[in-house]
Amino acid sequence: MQSLGLGHFTFLDQSPVDLVRLARRVGFAFVGLRFHPVARGQLNWLPDAAGLRELQQVMQGEGVTLYDIETVVIDAALDPRDLLGALEAAATLGARRLNTCADLFDGLPDTFARICALAESFDMGVDLECMAWRGLNTPAACLDLIDRAGAPNAAYLVDALHHFRCGGTVQMLRDLPATRIASAQLCDAPLTPPQGTDGLLAEARGGRLLPDAGGLALRDLVDALPADTVISVELPNATDLRPPLERARAIHAATFPFLNKAAPCP
Repeated sequence: MQSLGLGHFTFLDQSPVDLVRLARRVGFAFVGLRFHPVARGQLNWLPDAAGLRELQQVMQGEGVTLYDIETVVIDAALDPRDLLGALEAAATLGARRLNTCADLFDGLPDTFARICALAESFDMGVDLECMAWRGLNTPAACLDLIDRAGAPNAAYLVDALHHFRCGGTVQMLRDLPATRIASAQLCDAPLTPPQGTDGLLAEARGGRLLPDAGGLALRDLVDALPADTVISVELPNATDLRPPLERARAIHAATFPFLNKAAPCP
């Protein structure tokens, strides 16, 4: 039976320690953690040395692992060396992937290649996702950047919402070499996208739905993924005001049976 992870963006107000404990109580096998801000000055949970030791102890005690860290927006102002602290902490905790998205600028392929090389030095891979409001706003653009950078540890991150909102299809996933996909993030949404950038931002950051509560072709998407794809839930929802434990149980209850019914076990 395939295991399932819990992305930090689903409960971004929870500290890493609290998220790990929440994941364990509900039945998630691993977590993703926000160790890098999406913009300067915004929230991130990168721990100091004492916090890292505590988090490592809690993860070991709860039996929950760290799969990936988020979220690096690759733009012209980013110096890959700024990621060292996050990558060092992530590697200490056994993380396997770094999540990224990107804007367009001169030198993007070189910057992306440098990030991939830096991640590789920590035995980590890099996942790249499209977002409708970013420069890399289609799956094809992400795949092209991966090819141009020539980084063997890079892959396309299949975030269900972003994939479909950016024009991606299920057939596109079926046609990709298995090495191009390492990770996927599940949520649902209405079939018809919201209007304008503000609407798309609001949906992505606080309007995602439980699997089968919307109109996205999630079952077909999961069926199209390589069998060894690591799958987590990324489901921020600003209108679901239930306590975190109650909401996490609802997310797991909706997603875990759906996942294992829809997808082959790796």
